[in-house]
Amino acid sequence: MKTRMMTGMFVLAGAAGLAAAQVDVTGGQTSVLLDTATLSSAASLDLSGVSGDVIAPGNLGEGSVAFGINPRNASSLPTTFSYDPADFLGTFSGTIEHTGSVFFNSGTVEVGNFTIAFDAARVGGDRSGFFVESTTGIAAILFDVGAPSTLDATASSLTIGADLLVSAEFAGFLLDNQLASVDLTGAVVGSALVQAVPAPGGAAALGLAGLLAARRRR
Repeated sequence: MKTRMMTGMFVLAGAAGLAAAQVDVTGGQTSVLLDTATLSSAASLDLSGVSGDVIAPGNLGEGSVAFGINPRNASSLPTTFSYDPADFLGTFSGTIEHTGSVFFNSGTVEVGNFTIAFDAARVGGDRSGFFVESTTGIAAILFDVGAPSTLDATASSLTIGADLLVSAEFAGFLLDNQLASVDLTGAVVGSALVQAVPAPGGAAALGLAGLLAARRRR
């Protein structure tokens, strides 16, 4: 029942417009704890290292890693995610971008510079509609994000915690490259914790500009 309710809310969120109290995500980090045993046994992927800009350990305990959230003015893959703290599920928009890579199989397989985004067409079953896409190495959607077990959206912080499910795209890659012998679509292979730092967005900035203009006229 919880999953169906969350799924329904995410469908509505994808169609909703932005509200006046929008805030912009400007930084933070996303921690990931992968089930390395399952990835090794089911997908022939053995974790071999991370790039130097990856934080270890992350905030999901021993064995987890964390990726910094790119600023909005980043020259490559700037974060554009924003939301209204009063109605997160009805107002979120944009993407959360990250820098850093993870390597498997003695460095021969790389995924990294991850994008977290939403696609209403991906909602269904345990999938919230959010997904994690690798934009370097294997350039493909790796994981669907499950219905959040943690969701706390305020004007000063955004925290989202959820399972990571193997996407149909990644499952196909594993089969095509003989890394898996069965279709792993939907298999839970880890968890993610987004801890983002927001700042007042465009609506607040416009309000401040109007206030300053009014003061100058006086």
